[in-house]
Amino acid sequence: MNWLDTIVQGILLGGLYALFAAGLSLVFGIMRLVNLAHGDLIVFAAFLILSLVSLLGLHPFVAALVAAPLMFAAGWILQYHLLNRTLGKDILPPLLVTFGLSIVIQNGLLEGFTADSRRISVGALETASISLGPINAGVMPMLTFCSAVLVIVALNQLIYRTSVGRAFRATSDDLTTAGLMGIRPQRIFAMATGLAMVVVTIAALYLGTRANFDPTSGPARLIYAFEAVIIGGLGSLWGTLAGGIILGVAQTIGGAINPEWQILAGHLAFLLVLLFKPRGLLPRAVD
Repeated sequence: MNWLDTIVQGILLGGLYALFAAGLSLVFGIMRLVNLAHGDLIVFAAFLILSLVSLLGLHPFVAALVAAPLMFAAGWILQYHLLNRTLGKDILPPLLVTFGLSIVIQNGLLEGFTADSRRISVGALETASISLGPINAGVMPMLTFCSAVLVIVALNQLIYRTSVGRAFRATSDDLTTAGLMGIRPQRIFAMATGLAMVVVTIAALYLGTRANFDPTSGPARLIYAFEAVIIGGLGSLWGTLAGGIILGVAQTIGGAINPEWQILAGHLAFLLVLLFKPRGLLPRAVD
């Protein structure tokens, strides 16, 4: 039963990694933009939620609802006024700009919040658990996994059932033709990044309530997001969930064998998938 518990905990942990990766996958699938500041934006959103909790006395879930539209606006402005200028056939400008943005966010958070590690408290939910037959699962990990599934379902519904989603797919398939049909790619890209920032806010909520974070913890979140995206297949949202689960299960199994192997086991799983499936499990432009 210990191994069954380990696997279940790994699957639930995979939900958190899928949330880290979903926004990254969405942006890459639509505009082929690799955002090296993605992890730092997650940490920024976590500090924003923490500030709303501390200053206004809001419950963390309510604070996330307040932070989500603010992050959407920040993502829209960032894409429309900065990142759109870097898009083109050369992938280097977006990488350099988002790397610089990562440094700016980290140093800004260090100035504003110091290097102290923080955590967002959710009271009794932190220790609450649900009995699943012979094992117990924490309420927060269950909420995290369910949120990841709901986010991916919602994004798929948006992409395939709405006019905005058709514009996303059109710009992803052929930017020039989409422009000739009256679609303004700059605005569509800004909308996509805004939606990615809403997903980032959800990821930040569960990051902050389940683990400590500090201004420099963004790059580690970025690595997990990249690995989940690449394992699942670039641009595939359901693949991102599968990638997160594989990464989470590998880490929990590695940690059960030897605590020192937890992070290494996830990286080894990532390398094994790359070895046998270089394009990932479910590679698509936009899932």
